[in-house]
Amino acid sequence: MAATPRSTVSRDLTTFGSRWAGAELRGDIAALEALLTDDFVAVGPRGFLLDKRRWLARYETGALVHDLFTWHTEHLRRHGDGAVLLGVQSQQSVYEGRDVDGHFRATHHLTTAASAGTSATAATARPTWRLAALHLSPIEGTPPESLAGLTAQGGRSQAQAAGSTRRGVSER
Repeated sequence: MAATPRSTVSRDLTTFGSRWAGAELRGDIAALEALLTDDFVAVGPRGFLLDKRRWLARYETGALVHDLFTWHTEHLRRHGDGAVLLGVQSQQSVYEGRDVDGHFRATHHLTTAASAGTSATAATARPTWRLAALHLSPIEGTPPESLAGLTAQGGRSQAQAAGSTRRGVSER
């Protein structure tokens, strides 16, 4: 089995966040289904837990919609068939009719561990990173410096230009 070049693995890890954020922005259940492990769990910004079924149900029911959803990787650590991404998640969103806009320090725990039933052919292919766990902590006050460009560009209009205008509340 040939080893996957380290630069390819790093690129796959750094692009994971943008692929995930794009799926979240669109509410793309099929893409999220593929990006999350079967035993995925998230710790929300107020300490609540969501398993994969409940995470996806927010989109299936239409309870959660985003005008903006971005991810910026700040630190990346690889550990065998796992990795930890630390970054900032920013969103302009509505959940059940309430604004849930915010900037969050986020920890993503990713894995390439094979799931049950993976064939030998798949095991020799380039690793597929999947999100096993997510932890969100709100960033209070002014957005961090890493978000300055996004804030200056007017994130809401940028997201709407991409076709995400599903917001369920009136503009502020």
